[in-house]
Amino acid sequence: MIDQPVRNTFLPYGRQWIDEEDIQAVVDTLRGDFLTTGPAVDEFEQAIAQYVGARYAVSFSNGTAALHGACFAAGIGEGDEVITTPMTFAASANCVLYQKGIPVFADIDPTTYNLDPNAIEQAITPRTKAIIPVHFTGQPAAMQEIHRIAEQHDLVVIEDAAHALGATYQGKRIGALSDMTMFSFHPVKHITSGEGGIITTNDEVYYRKLLQFRTHGITKSAEQLVDHHGPWYYEMQFLGFNYRMTDIQAVLGTSQLKKIERFIELRKYYVSLYNEAFRELSEITIPHQDESGESSWHLYIIRLNQNRLNGSRKELFEALLNENIGVNVHYIPVHWMPYYQELGYEKGICPHAETLYEDIITLPLFPAMTEEDVYDVIDAVKKVLKRYGK
Repeated sequence: MIDQPVRNTFLPYGRQWIDEEDIQAVVDTLRGDFLTTGPAVDEFEQAIAQYVGARYAVSFSNGTAALHGACFAAGIGEGDEVITTPMTFAASANCVLYQKGIPVFADIDPTTYNLDPNAIEQAITPRTKAIIPVHFTGQPAAMQEIHRIAEQHDLVVIEDAAHALGATYQGKRIGALSDMTMFSFHPVKHITSGEGGIITTNDEVYYRKLLQFRTHGITKSAEQLVDHHGPWYYEMQFLGFNYRMTDIQAVLGTSQLKKIERFIELRKYYVSLYNEAFRELSEITIPHQDESGESSWHLYIIRLNQNRLNGSRKELFEALLNENIGVNVHYIPVHWMPYYQELGYEKGICPHAETLYEDIITLPLFPAMTEEDVYDVIDAVKKVLKRYGK
């Protein structure tokens, strides 16, 4: 008899939740006067700033563009070193390269999977200009220690919070704790604007630089102009980019933000079901929740205890796919990428991150899942572990 999969349909690891209110908001914008650079962008920026408790927010076409803008505003230039984690998407380091800086990869804490402050300190040199901590999976990094290090060495802190909208650290929402913070609105994130990103900050200088950077380096602000020919006049004062968010994106983001608490509540509930089901399984380790913060749970990652298994990670991964469970791996260490290898980065420089990569599998987690979906994942994981467990 053929062993039937747990599910008849494929369950992805992440997916957006779009309702009729979101659709109507976009339709209304399409019927309005502005499709881009209009009032919806300002409204979205103000809503995000208010939600995280920051003075300013500057939207971008995507999260990578937002990180690039933050590096520009921070003054990252040729030869400047920026410390970040290898356990992230490539954008967290690529944004440094865009400014001709040098990404420096520091190892992670093997318990939280976030940047290890001790590894940061060991990586600092006279050329270090900034730190980009990543709130991996939504769990806040050790920001108190990171801020102490930054203040001691006069470094800029740019939080990559692509995973962490709605997360809190020491009782405060991520988004107003550091010099700048980036959020992403890709469809698998907590809310979506299709594509999109934003930088929040309390610093007016950074705010003005970010606004100008995303618009070709152009300004119309009378107080910034070098010359003035008339009411039509504008100046390009440095080489910026066309990184602007459209009103179509922004109005979708604003509509989604109204549902953020419900989205996070569902993520946390599904995590609680996973934790309860997996806590006693010797073959895997469930995610650690650090007491200093509260994750907003972008991802749910299990770590395989290889000494308790007869199969490889690849075999287990493929077995879960065969059960129609859309597992993934987050992430391949950035310095392992062929491009970074060509730049001279070597394997072995971040042993904790590299070992973690070999052991992890990402399970589906998104608000549009149902409880039945969650229990399908649980059943599939247990089924596969029974097959490959010792």
